[in-house]
Amino acid sequence: MTARWQSVSFDERMSTVEFRVGERAHIVVDSDVCESCTTRACVTACPANLFAPTSSGGILFNYEECFECGTCYMVCNEEGAITWTYPDGGQGVVFRHG
Repeated sequence: MTARWQSVSFDERMSTVEFRVGERAHIVVDSDVCESCTTRACVTACPANLFAPTSSGGILFNYEECFECGTCYMVCNEEGAITWTYPDGGQGVVFRHG
């Protein structure tokens, strides 16, 4: 991290981020698979808080402000629950500097 960003708060840094929402979700969650999950690691691990448990035992996910970090995919312990791909070209998170 450069000295320039060390004095900038997280909220100020996030104000420089633009999310270009594509029509195709780059993360797909199979809620049926999630119903057998006992850890719900995606809910607590996602830094953008984009995963929410549903009353039926599934997971509700919103990809529109995803940082594309892949944390959800790495912590998920249910095979086939999360399908993760990069957003289409020109879509997704854009970090602006200056």
